[in-house]
Amino acid sequence: MWRPLARGALRYRRTAPPRQLLLPVNLQVANQTPSSIVESASRFSFFPSAYHFHQNPRLFSSSSAESRGDLPSEPLISQANGGFDFSGLNESDGFENEDSIFDGAADTPDANQGFGDLFGGSVAADEVIESGEGVGLLKENDAEKVQNLLSLLQGSGIIHGSIEPYLEAMDLALDSDLVMRVLQTPCTQGENVIGFFRWVLKKRGFVLTSQVLNELVRSICTQNKRREVYALWDLINEVGEKEKEKGVVSSECLNEIIVELSKLGKGKAALEVFNKFEDFGCASNADTYYLTIEALCKRSFYSWAWSVCEKMLAADKLPDAARMGKIISYLCKGGMAKDAHLVYLYAKDKKMNLPRSSINAVVSSLCQVEKTNKETYGEINKELDRETVSLALEMLDEFSAEDRKHAIKPFSSVIRKLCWIEDVDRAKKLLLEMIESGPPPGNAVFNFVINGLAKSEKTEEALSIMKTMESRGLRPDVYTYCVIMSGLARAGKMDEAIKMFDEAKKKHSKLTPVAYHTLIRGFCKLEQFDKAVNLLGEMRQHGVEPKHDEYNKLIKSLCFKALDWETAEKLHEDMNSNGIALNSRTKALIAAVRDLQEAGSA
Repeated sequence: MWRPLARGALRYRRTAPPRQLLLPVNLQVANQTPSSIVESASRFSFFPSAYHFHQNPRLFSSSSAESRGDLPSEPLISQANGGFDFSGLNESDGFENEDSIFDGAADTPDANQGFGDLFGGSVAADEVIESGEGVGLLKENDAEKVQNLLSLLQGSGIIHGSIEPYLEAMDLALDSDLVMRVLQTPCTQGENVIGFFRWVLKKRGFVLTSQVLNELVRSICTQNKRREVYALWDLINEVGEKEKEKGVVSSECLNEIIVELSKLGKGKAALEVFNKFEDFGCASNADTYYLTIEALCKRSFYSWAWSVCEKMLAADKLPDAARMGKIISYLCKGGMAKDAHLVYLYAKDKKMNLPRSSINAVVSSLCQVEKTNKETYGEINKELDRETVSLALEMLDEFSAEDRKHAIKPFSSVIRKLCWIEDVDRAKKLLLEMIESGPPPGNAVFNFVINGLAKSEKTEEALSIMKTMESRGLRPDVYTYCVIMSGLARAGKMDEAIKMFDEAKKKHSKLTPVAYHTLIRGFCKLEQFDKAVNLLGEMRQHGVEPKHDEYNKLIKSLCFKALDWETAEKLHEDMNSNGIALNSRTKALIAAVRDLQEAGSA
């Protein structure tokens, strides 16, 4: 029964063209080497492997150019082990085509069943296809699924609870392209995107890369929402701990988070991100240090900012000149003048061309006059002031001629500080240098020096500086005259003080109460009370209303030194008529002097 069938199969294999096995399009066999292809193809043979039939060269050729007629010269069937010999059969005993094999054969198996089933050595093609289901199968997301996903992530208020059940129901095929498309889609809700990303990370087969993580950070940070940024940072923390050795978290990713936290005014959180660089295996670069310092200084955390700055200097990772200038300005604003000067020196060693405004800020900060209260006003650490002003003077010496032309503010600050620490001679010398080489001094600079000289009882030098001021076309203001009059009054030179007062009245239509108060105090010191009382009346004639201080000073002097309670009482009545209330202690002083004199006369 089987001999005719075998003869027909042999003839068919030698003459009929091979058939191409059509597999489903969505079935792909992954990781299959050429040897495995040949091996699996042999399973479609109609004879078991024990029979050494030669394979059809057309079916198994590696190139279509191979000749189909290059058949081997040896016998088709091995005669060893009881092989079959069909050489004696007539041509007519065979079958002319493939279908004739099954014609009229009642006991013949179904046509869909391969002959290998009869011999137990081969597998039908349908079985091969069925056994390959699920192996290397790749899903593809249609456009509708992707659009539904994007609509879900863009929607607000449509997700109740966790987003993961919604995503599971979509039966998505996850890959990096889909995730990148989601992250690059605008108008998505940050909370939904983070939930989607957490769901993706739980899926097997998805490989997280730095590119995908950076895109997630960019997507969330563009929305400028505090809650989403904090949730993103929590996610980055988890990823950083798990993927530390793989280097998924990059410095660029963390820098962008610091920038966003700085925009939101979260300096402490930015410092926390900075401290995680080493834990995540990321290298801090110049941008990292600058962005962290900026975030801290915006919230006035200057001490923390300086700790980061110290690390930056130790690592020798300085940003560009413009950013270095901003760091210096931040430190100056925080009152850290010496620290700002240290950063300036580092930048100078690196040959950086710092902004002129930053250099001026360092000089002004070094020369800032610190004031606490009246009790300790003159007791501030003058030694520290001398040290800082010396650093400022060194910086001024490095100014070029062009830079000096526009450096009036730093020069003024230095002169003011020199006068404050009572180094008037050095202040005067610097003033003369400014007159000679620039920048040209103004009224304020001259007044600083004149005031310092007057307080040091160097009234002659003060008058000389005022004449120099006038020779340069500057008009002494009321403050200048008051400062010189005060110096003359302290020295007891009231006649010269009156001359200066008369000159001031000629050049200025209205004087300040300070000018009158200075002269009244001088006359009271010399016990010339009548001149002091006359001067008090003259104030109203020139449109200057006496204040409580003028009355109080004069009344006390009359009571303590002249024991003239009658004049003091008249001044008290004058105060009441002008709506000025005298303090109770001075009232009691007038009454006590009156009672004392009455008791003495009795």
